[in-house]
Amino acid sequence: MVEITFDQLHGWLVAFLWPFMRLSAFVMASPLWGHSSAPRQVKIGLTALICVAITPTLPPMPEAPIMSWAGLGIMVEQVMIGAAMGVVMHVIFATVQAAGDFIALQMGLGFATFFSPDTGTNTMILARVFYMITLLMFLAMNGHLVALEILVNSFTSLPIGSGVNLNAFELLARFGNTVFVLGLKLALPVVSALLIINLSLGILNRSAPQLTVFSIGFPMSLTAGVFLLMVLMTDLDRYLEQLFAIGLGFMRNLLTAMAPLV
Repeated sequence: MVEITFDQLHGWLVAFLWPFMRLSAFVMASPLWGHSSAPRQVKIGLTALICVAITPTLPPMPEAPIMSWAGLGIMVEQVMIGAAMGVVMHVIFATVQAAGDFIALQMGLGFATFFSPDTGTNTMILARVFYMITLLMFLAMNGHLVALEILVNSFTSLPIGSGVNLNAFELLARFGNTVFVLGLKLALPVVSALLIINLSLGILNRSAPQLTVFSIGFPMSLTAGVFLLMVLMTDLDRYLEQLFAIGLGFMRNLLTAMAPLV
């Protein structure tokens, strides 16, 4: 008869639970795996499957009981690490959505919105189209595999129970300016061209008042915006490749910054 002692059961539970907390926090916080359309059972099952697969390769776990203040602190620490990595993924995709918002407002499509179930708010159509293209390109470039590799390697660079340097979260907050900097960088060619068109229409309206801006300006801005978007799409893959490289590189740097000071 096989007998299992309490120490063996506790060791198995520790080897599964603490990595599971980091992985589940990342899955829930990331925009790809944590999408609202995916059932919770699928998310939990995927997280548990990954956890079981990587558990034999992880460093030794700290000798701290689960039902203790030390165990609770380790759980909170793992949730913070996983959620921080998921927020980096959110910033990557929010950058492209911001560019879509900038372009849509300049084209006159600010009224074209619909309810987005994953964010719970109204989202502009163009921003949603950019988001879906970015999501598909992320999968096509194997960005999801690179993100999982970084997450698994984080258990070696930032072992469980080693502590977290809270100053790294300031670095994460400053990384949020990527949404505006790189988002505006993507939208700037289209926005600049549309701004010149609107200025030209304003001057034309002053010189010829019978040509109303509302009857000519909106169709011209919309047509020019669609044409400029076609031109923009020809170079979108190179921009997204750079964006993914910046985001995944920052994820590695964030894990290095989270390492406690010796």
